[in-house]
Amino acid sequence: MPPRGVKSAKRKRQYKHIKESGKKRGMSNDRAEEMAARTVNKERRKAGQTKSSRKSSGGKRKTSSRSSSNRSTGRRKTDGRKTSRSSGSRRTSSRTSSSRKSSRKK
Repeated sequence: MPPRGVKSAKRKRQYKHIKESGKKRGMSNDRAEEMAARTVNKERRKAGQTKSSRKSSGGKRKTSSRSSSNRSTGRRKTDGRKTSRSSGSRRTSSRTSSSRKSSRKK
């Protein structure tokens, strides 16, 4: 049985197809039903077909502008190239974070 909010024939077919494909791959019936329901609900949220997605105006989670790979691998030069640091020049995380905080306050 599809999730409660599913009223369209398209989502019912989607649920049935995902459930059957999960069973073909050897999943238990309960696990296949859970996976199908989660997938259908995810697609409904993306399409704005759920109550919660209609209530919030933004709905999407904000991500930081800096990627984590830039922070962990090294500093950037002004021309955009990365510089590598030797193990002797690395700072502890507490010193690094405190120096970042002090540079922001200026």
